[in-house]
Amino acid sequence: MEPVTSSGWSVRPSFVPHGPTAPVTLLFDDDGLTQLAGVYPVAWQTPWSELGDLALVRTGSTLRFGASVGGVRYEWRRQGLEEYEELRAVVLAHDGSVARHRRRAGAVVIALVVLVASLGGVIAALLTNGPGLDTESADARQANLTVSDLPVGWSTLQTGYLSYLVPPAGRVITSTSTTAPAVDVVAPVVTSQFQRCLGVTNTTDRIFGAAGQSPDVQISSPIFHVLIPAETEVATTAQYYRTTGMVRRDVAEMSKTGFGACFVAANATILLSQYASQVTASPRGTNWTPVTYAKGWARGGVVPVALPGVSTAYTLVVVVVAGGHYEVTLSALVPSWRASRPMLSQLVGTIKTRIDDGGGGAAL
Repeated sequence: MEPVTSSGWSVRPSFVPHGPTAPVTLLFDDDGLTQLAGVYPVAWQTPWSELGDLALVRTGSTLRFGASVGGVRYEWRRQGLEEYEELRAVVLAHDGSVARHRRRAGAVVIALVVLVASLGGVIAALLTNGPGLDTESADARQANLTVSDLPVGWSTLQTGYLSYLVPPAGRVITSTSTTAPAVDVVAPVVTSQFQRCLGVTNTTDRIFGAAGQSPDVQISSPIFHVLIPAETEVATTAQYYRTTGMVRRDVAEMSKTGFGACFVAANATILLSQYASQVTASPRGTNWTPVTYAKGWARGGVVPVALPGVSTAYTLVVVVVAGGHYEVTLSALVPSWRASRPMLSQLVGTIKTRIDDGGGGAAL
């Protein structure tokens, strides 16, 4: 076979504990697969005889390549379709599977999760800049976390597990977007799960239901990560609403007992649906109300998640911070909930200070 070189990937899990997961270049030749990982590349060579269950999946402009090595399932992921045909030929030549899926958890489903109330739970994800949105866009961007808000050692991540829950960094999503979302098999499961959990009807539900409303602007931060003690990811999505009354009405529903537990479980369902042939509702989470020095409203939840092929036990944490014109969703995937809780509480406090309008708006 002709050798194939493909760059721009990330891999989960790392090949060695705390090893590099990005950037990754993959080299395919007659002998097997060679992976070059890290800024200062470290090479791992695996012969074809040790590679099993090869799979290549194309979803929109995203490629995922999976293979089992020594009983561990590895998944490489990247944006861009370069070398797609060559990769397809390699996978098929070694008895692997190739699939092309409609975009399920891209902008459509991601927006459903992080847009706490948006047009019945779904909003398009095209960039549209209407008159008067420049200031709101700047304000929403300012509300998000940056890498300087995190401890030393954190950095930005091009793609990660949270890519399934958080839209691409910096993309401006507005209420004037007109693209209709594709039919999605995850959304009905998530909507039904959340509404049963919280005890609300679709007619009155402002989170995923028909009573939802769209913010003027939504912008997400990059995904931030650190590899010690194990891969940890954090990201935020900020929304700016035209009136503070819209936010207060959302907060009324989000203040119901059990909101955090129900909302994090809905997010977990969407995250885990990417690794399963059938969409199954995640178990109910646990409420978490972060304690911070900053005043303001915040509700969240935590739920254990088992990532396929990853031996580390992870916890998904989702917190909504609201005040004034803003609703900001913080999402985190952590290997130790107890160890991460102080840092996450501090990040929630940082967000509270940013969305306070100076007149006590964050306190609602």
